[in-house]
Formats: sequence, structure tokens, C-alpha cells
Amino acid sequence: MLLYIHGFNSSPLSEKGTVTERFITDNYPELVFLQPQLPSSPKDAMTLLCNLVESAQSDGEELTFIGSSLGGYFASYLAEKYGGRAALINPAVTPFELFDEFIGPQHNPYTDEHYQVLPEHKCDVAEFNTQVIFNPDRFFVLLQSGDEVLDYRQAVQKYHCCKLLVEAGGDHSFIGYEKQLHSICQFLFLDK
Repeated sequence: MLLYIHGFNSSPLSEKGTVTERFITDNYPELVFLQPQLPSSPKDAMTLLCNLVESAQSDGEELTFIGSSLGGYFASYLAEKYGGRAALINPAVTPFELFDEFIGPQHNPYTDEHYQVLPEHKCDVAEFNTQVIFNPDRFFVLLQSGDEVLDYRQAVQKYHCCKLLVEAGGDHSFIGYEKQLHSICQFLFLDK
């Protein structure tokens, strides 16, 4: 199973989400590919993700993840907790430190959902922090230094023992992401 996890205020309908789905459909049609729309509540989002992972595990499926931004933060937690490999695209390292600036009304442009980021969401997100990566061989971390949302150097520091690709320039969306999908899939062992 490949589980694609989108970021904050995003969706499977984002450009990375649709590019990933098309690539997997074209190149790995037999693969179980899941790309859920995450609930806006961090605890509800993680409950959904854990249920999907536990169901795949009970079916004997190999676990693989692609996570973008906040989805990369969630993917780190899942790969450390359940096993499997993860490709992280400009992952959030300590997103709970940024939550204060998002508290209040939010609008997801992909789903047209209006919701509230509550103060307790900061603590909820912090519960899924993997302060130390105990299994660095499980991670391929792709970063662009021009990320205008997150400081890529935090990810370099946290994932320094993992496979890293750091590109100069770019932005938070990871310009040229589609060109990395073949190497991402090779890392995730989808080419077995």
C-alpha cells in the first residue's frame, strides 16, 4: 500500500496529489494507492491514517508513504510507529511551533471547507512528534532551499542520517516534483 498524505489546508486534488495519482496509476496499476482527504482536526486526521495503516497491515500489505509538508510530519510518525518507508516532501519538522499564527478561521481552497484551528490543535499535533528518527533507513527526504513556508535547514538537521535530496531554490510546493517520482518509487521499493 502507498499512502499519500497531503499537507495543511491541502487535498488529494492539489497538484502534487494529482501528479502522484496519475504516476502511480500509469506505472503501478496493481498497487493499492490511498490518498484520503484528511479531516481538519489533527487527532481525527491521525485516527483516519492509523486506521488505514492498521487495516493494510492486517491484510499483510507492505507499507509505504509519501507525505508533503504537514503530511510529511504525519508520515514520519507512521513510518516510525508501524514500519515501512516514507518519502517526505518539504516536511514540517515542528509544525506545532507554527500553529499560533493559524489559530482562528481557516478555509481549504480545494474542498471549500470553512473550519477553525483551535488552540488545543497545537498540543494535538505535538503528540505526533518524532523528535529522534530511530530508523533513518526508512526515509527519503526531498527539500528545496527556497521553501517560503518552512525552514528547510530544520529538516536537514532532523533527517541528517536519512537519504536526503536538497535542491537550491524552488519553493514549498517542490518545483519539479513530478521528475522525482521515479526515484521516490525506487526508494519505496515499488520496483520489486
